Amino acid sequence: MSPDTAVRQPMRIAVVGVGAVGGVFGARLAHAGHEVIFIARGATLAALQRDGLFVESIDGDVVLPSVHATDRPETVGPVDVVLVGVKATQVAALAPSLRPLLGQHTAVIPLQNGVEASAQLALALGNDVVLEGLCQVIAQQTAPGRIRHVAVTPVLEFGPRSVMPMHALARKQIEPLAQALREAGLKAITPGQMDIPLWTKFLFIEPYGTVGAVTRAPIGVMRSVPETRALLDRCVHEVLAVAHAVGVALPGDAVAKTWARYDGLPAESTASMQRDLMAGRPSEFEAQTGAVIRLAGAHQVPVPAHDILFAALRPTASAGST
Repeated sequence: MSPDTAVRQPMRIAVVGVGAVGGVFGARLAHAGHEVIFIARGATLAALQRDGLFVESIDGDVVLPSVHATDRPETVGPVDVVLVGVKATQVAALAPSLRPLLGQHTAVIPLQNGVEASAQLALALGNDVVLEGLCQVIAQQTAPGRIRHVAVTPVLEFGPRSVMPMHALARKQIEPLAQALREAGLKAITPGQMDIPLWTKFLFIEPYGTVGAVTRAPIGVMRSVPETRALLDRCVHEVLAVAHAVGVALPGDAVAKTWARYDGLPAESTASMQRDLMAGRPSEFEAQTGAVIRLAGAHQVPVPAHDILFAALRPTASAGST
């Protein structure tokens, strides 16, 4: 039997956090025949164990009446890949609990918005096992264990962190996982260097969510009101300055491309952080707006617009986290 026709070995994948993101990627991979262990807690864990996982999707629904779900990583054993789909603000505290999932070749991949999750994971688990990752998916959790995927085929972009040793065995999981994702009907992108894509997404998503949360307006309003458009533009330029200060040389057209994306969004669109803050839910405020403030301070970059917006949003964000 040739390598092209050989039966490929299913991957063993732990999905940590089964909200919209973890639910979509985990369900597709499980449906494609991979061994997926869902690590969840509370109402989500109860629903997964009782009713399984259901994804209503533009790419075709996925119904998994029975799934392997637990809140105890120590009972799972080593896996090939760990996809970390919890909120960005939960990553640092959660990271040490993932150690029992690590084997000789395990790769850990964060899926959060923001630019700090991989470093937080590596601090607890080591630079040899943590890849950089980011995803693009438009989905929401409608109830525990129930996901609605409404637009765009999900994308996972991942690869080595700049500080990952060349000999790290976790690198060996990049191509098998990319192949598994594609065969599951998902998109996989594996650039050799992840800093640019990571900060390109952050340049887009952080100002969008921060200004949206303060104005409580959709993108169509933000981009059409001159004063608000100017505020959004100032925030984009501040994030660009922080990126350059931390050593990420975003291309010269990065701002123009960000604005092309803003101007191309449906007028009613809002960012997930904005929606969470407006609804009083836990949000990624500290991992997005807070990250800009922390990194700007560490590198002595002035971010006056963010200073004001951070102060304005902090009471709402604090109330939603309690």
